[in-house]
Amino acid sequence: MNQPIKAKHQRLVLVLVALAALIGAALLAAWGLRSQASYFYVPADIAANPPEAGRAVRLGGMVEAGSIKTDADGITTRFVVGDGKARVPVTFKGIRPDLFKEGSGVVAEGKLGADGTFVADNLLAKHDEKYVPREMAGMTAEQARKTVEETR
Repeated sequence: MNQPIKAKHQRLVLVLVALAALIGAALLAAWGLRSQASYFYVPADIAANPPEAGRAVRLGGMVEAGSIKTDADGITTRFVVGDGKARVPVTFKGIRPDLFKEGSGVVAEGKLGADGTFVADNLLAKHDEKYVPREMAGMTAEQARKTVEETR
């Protein structure tokens, strides 16, 4: 004779199925994102323990003075990123950000080539925390305060 499943057992089965579905979804998401992870390195990290060639990483540091060179094609830029401990040559094809300049911070997204040159797909230029709008660059603190008050 068929016995109906007790309500307590039905809830237990439902909870186990939901838990299995949740774990499955998490594993599927982790598997799908495994190649999208981008690790951050500074030049000293790359010198000490370089990532395998072809792995997507981010390289952060300062653009060394006198290192920016543009190839004859006008879109390929070569420069050196340093952190005071090590230096990494970088090649980038594309339009450089407006804030990209020697002595400024940069984060390059790309891959380390077999020859040790970092091949960047994207550049993110960083500005310092002392940003001042062009219009207020030559003003004294009092003039800046008055200008701000006038715009309110």
